[in-house]
Amino acid sequence: MSNFGKGHHLMLVDGSAFIFRAYHALPPLTRKSDGLPVGAVSGFVNMLFKMVEDNQGADAPTHVAVIFDYSSKSFRNELYADYKAHRPPPPEDLVPQFPLTRTATRAFNIPSIEIEGFEADDIIGCLSCRARDAGGRVTIVSSDKDLMQLVGDGVEMFDPMKNKRIDREGVWEKFGVYPERVVDVQALAGDSVDNVPGAPGIGLKTAALLINEFGDLDTLLARAEEVKQPKRRQTLIDKAEQIRISQKLVTLDCAMDCPVTLDELEVKEPDPEVLLGFLAEMEFRTLSKRAADKLGVEAPAMKEPESPKAEELREEVPQIPFEEAEYVCIRDAEALGRWIAYIYERGHVAIDTETTSLSEMRAELVGISLCVTPGLAGYIPLAHKAGGGDEGLFGNDDLAEGQMSFAEAIDLLKPVLEDPSILKIGQNMKYDAKIFARIGVDVAPIDDTMLMSYALHAGLHNHGMDELSERYLAHTPIPIKSLLGSGKSAITFDRVPIDDAVKYAAEDADITLRLWELFKPRLHAAKVTRVYERMERPLVPVLARMELAGIKVDRDHLYAMSNAFAQKMAMLEEEIAAKAGRPFNVGSPKQLGEILFDELGLPGGKKGKTGAWGTGADVLEDLATEHELPGLILDWRQISKLKSTYTDALQEHIHADTGRVHTCYSIAGANTGRLASTDPNLQNIPVRTEEGRRIREAFIAEPGHVLVSLDYSQIELRILAHIAGIEQLREAFAEGQDIHAATASEMFGVPIEQMTPDIRRQAKAINFGVIYGISGFGLARNLRIPRDEAQGFIDRYFERFPGIRAYMDESVAFAKEHGRVETLFGRRIQTPEINARGPHAGFARRAAINARIQGTAADIIRRAMTRMEAAIEGLPARMLLQVHDELLFEVEEGHEETLIARAREVMEGAAQPALQLAVPLVVDGGVGRNWAEAH
Repeated sequence: MSNFGKGHHLMLVDGSAFIFRAYHALPPLTRKSDGLPVGAVSGFVNMLFKMVEDNQGADAPTHVAVIFDYSSKSFRNELYADYKAHRPPPPEDLVPQFPLTRTATRAFNIPSIEIEGFEADDIIGCLSCRARDAGGRVTIVSSDKDLMQLVGDGVEMFDPMKNKRIDREGVWEKFGVYPERVVDVQALAGDSVDNVPGAPGIGLKTAALLINEFGDLDTLLARAEEVKQPKRRQTLIDKAEQIRISQKLVTLDCAMDCPVTLDELEVKEPDPEVLLGFLAEMEFRTLSKRAADKLGVEAPAMKEPESPKAEELREEVPQIPFEEAEYVCIRDAEALGRWIAYIYERGHVAIDTETTSLSEMRAELVGISLCVTPGLAGYIPLAHKAGGGDEGLFGNDDLAEGQMSFAEAIDLLKPVLEDPSILKIGQNMKYDAKIFARIGVDVAPIDDTMLMSYALHAGLHNHGMDELSERYLAHTPIPIKSLLGSGKSAITFDRVPIDDAVKYAAEDADITLRLWELFKPRLHAAKVTRVYERMERPLVPVLARMELAGIKVDRDHLYAMSNAFAQKMAMLEEEIAAKAGRPFNVGSPKQLGEILFDELGLPGGKKGKTGAWGTGADVLEDLATEHELPGLILDWRQISKLKSTYTDALQEHIHADTGRVHTCYSIAGANTGRLASTDPNLQNIPVRTEEGRRIREAFIAEPGHVLVSLDYSQIELRILAHIAGIEQLREAFAEGQDIHAATASEMFGVPIEQMTPDIRRQAKAINFGVIYGISGFGLARNLRIPRDEAQGFIDRYFERFPGIRAYMDESVAFAKEHGRVETLFGRRIQTPEINARGPHAGFARRAAINARIQGTAADIIRRAMTRMEAAIEGLPARMLLQVHDELLFEVEEGHEETLIARAREVMEGAAQPALQLAVPLVVDGGVGRNWAEAH
């Protein structure tokens, strides 16, 4: 008979959650003696130690166990073959740590439980029910929503990440139902992470509404014909069997045959010899000391492992900090072999390439620089010309003496650059990775100091190497202009004398390594390791492959459009001259100012320091509400920009060999996490104008292929509804309503069925404008209405949606207190001017309000992009472009629907499992021969 009963308190720890949390929250760590990965074990042991320390006093558990998953397979896979099928395998360096966490648990004298064929959640459910039935209390240490069905009658959860207890009311807050109906809600909503199918189109909120209305799932399915919404009703009827299977998948097996008794789980003190022996074996010095102090014994002595020697190389390359004269020129295979040996000894290398161009698609590799420890850097010249820089464009093209064979050097370096055990460190590593990819070298794994700085310092400064070196290393690098010159007389790097190139190139690698040593530990201290590891670093190879792929462009279409734009500009110029009373140079701001303010006498003109009238877009937009001429000028400028920036310039960007345009994405270009596109910029092509859509017609698929566009629908408004808790917007999104019509109905009291396009357009402008902190002035410009009317719209908006004003005020207050804002995924965006006075204050305030929303949206699409390649593997498809909320693919005809299904699933589930949004993410898909058709 069991002794467990009333007065006893059982604590059940979700061990798998502890492991993954430790792995992803902490930087990599290896055992010094043999390189065994132990970072997750270290974090796991720290969590166990903290749990033991914290659980003291009257409420301390009397019984405890840590529960693990035996494997990724369970009885649920027999019910549904695709259960958890989409989950990627665990990281390679985590696999050997799993058994060590079990050993660690036993070293603390805590039972470690795992049972073949069952998940940890089932074991936790079984033991919880046994303890509850015996009259005891249970605390489940986990944040897993699947365990919330167990809460109640003496069972509660504790979320260690949020330091928050979850009782029945906490479950209601999460699911909108109490624990006994959680399974019903999950069966309807499904789970994209575990691949539980559920009812398509029904999310958590809608599921909760249905269950609360009908009482339980069985009743709902039996009375599905009574559901009012046709689409929802049909889904429940058609997918009833799938929903019932989902219910079985999410129901924990509390009646399973668990061979463990509650009495076996009684709390016991650890054996000092066993615990300290394990910590010594793992070489956890700090933890050993803490544990020894806690147990009142002496910590075991641990011998420091001897560092490998490299005297031969160090004698050749003295380690003198930033002594450029000491950098080494690596001229032959023997010398490079010694460097490679030292790289393997160290396990990492900073690397940089020198090329003939900033355009990776046109650049030729000239040399490679390496750095293995600060001050120990060298340069491998490969393609320097004998003529040097003195003979200009017509110099000698023969190779300079004292260089390795290009092929020989790459053959020696390729295994190192592709070796998964060697970390390659770069500054803007995407550039170097593309240079190497073009010669058949796939560089991995990588670290990027530019992206580390971006994760740490976004909003404070730029992240170029020169600025980082001066700011963080107090060292000014050799300027490139001192080697290449400037203007028409500038040379390319292959014309730089080798001796000069060595100093410049090796210094770059040296600086990069020092920045890495500085930034890497700071990531964890600043709590941005996850941002860097999940959203910055993994994006580098994804973007590199997209940029190398490029997109096919129809040159003839662009040429025809340029001619059409020229004709339209000429027609507008005639109309402008008629409105102005005389012809003038429309492209001259000075002449335009004279027409508007001197001759026509329009109000509101202001002169600048030069005495000329200001005629910027903001001035013209204001005037356009009062007079036709400024609006025509704006139209002319738009056409002129489209012609010069796109239809003319894009023709120059078509690559001679590929026939495609290869844009370049800057990961660290915008403070909020948005990607920036350059050379050419493909993200600013207007999509709401006929002309912009026609430009997209020039982007075409290869023969036998089509383009597929997948676009998040109103993602920033959805995030606003989630963050600000706007119930009206949440419900509208959950119901799949036209959000702009719903907003207009709420603001103006017009039923949705009576909505006019003009009223909807006004609501749409306000919806999007509010996200960017739009003022009455700005809205008046957008809608070309009087300012007082526009301000009235904004005032009414905040009256109807007070949560938005509260969100804005909270965001600004947080930024003022902490000097930053944070996205929902932990990205930190610094706001250094938030407490400034003067004109910058308003801008900083608007930026703080918008940054969380735009940054969270950017994080979501980054998460989608890093998962996309695995999701579409095996399909004859590739991802080509990212335009903020849109991803563009090229796919063989006949496979487009499969591509859309897979990509949509990734995009709509991209926030999970880190975040469960209160509104559904919706992705619109389109197919076409060109981008305009697809979008």
